[in-house]
Amino acid sequence: QVQLVESGGGLVQTGDSLRLSCAASGRTFSNSLMGWFRQAVGKEREFVAAVAGSGDVYYADAVKGRFTISRDNAENTVYLQMNSLKPEDTAVYYCAQSSRWWITTIVNEYKYWGQGTQVSVSS
Repeated sequence: QVQLVESGGGLVQTGDSLRLSCAASGRTFSNSLMGWFRQAVGKEREFVAAVAGSGDVYYADAVKGRFTISRDNAENTVYLQMNSLKPEDTAVYYCAQSSRWWITTIVNEYKYWGQGTQVSVSS
């Protein structure tokens, strides 16, 4: 059984930075596709970024150039460095793990989910 625990959310101002962490349990972390998603109030959950076991990364257009996803396989942890934050980045951010090897942005292709961490950006 895989467990994912996010941390690092908070309330910041426009232009600030935050780093989210996701600690994962389970023996298959190093080969797993890991993703970050977010869900704003009244909106559907949307893809933010993903990193494959190979190290390949992919970003949503809305965060490209501002967010960086990375992983530390020795620590079973995936990170999301968020810079130049905007009010429209306000959402609950979720870490997720997929059984797929290749990068996917589809919510239903991620099997395990964390509980989420709130990121709020004030203008």
